[in-house]
Amino acid sequence: MASHNILGRDGEKLAKGYLEELGFEILDENWMFKKSEIDLIVYKNSTIIFVEVKTRSNNSFADPEDFVSPDKQKQMALAADEYIHLMSHKHEIRFDIISVLFDNFGKPVINHIEDAFWP
Repeated sequence: MASHNILGRDGEKLAKGYLEELGFEILDENWMFKKSEIDLIVYKNSTIIFVEVKTRSNNSFADPEDFVSPDKQKQMALAADEYIHLMSHKHEIRFDIISVLFDNFGKPVINHIEDAFWP
């Protein structure tokens, strides 16, 4: 497996643990619909939250969250619509981004951006 895939998988594990510590219920991981993937789907306070996790070893080009493109947001919205339909969810939803940036000492810094976008 390529090192960037390992880094991404590690970031998703850290994000999942972070959310669980905050009391979120993990509904799905790496949920696919057609060509779209949602890294984490979580639930709290009657709200389904669709989470994109971006992990980087440095931010020399940009912060990790800056790599969630408008196209990615549209793809997530398509997948979210299907998930909502399948779950018959009638309450609130939102889209969050969790960025994981490893500092110079290899320690992860997590930034949780709630309601990060609305496609």
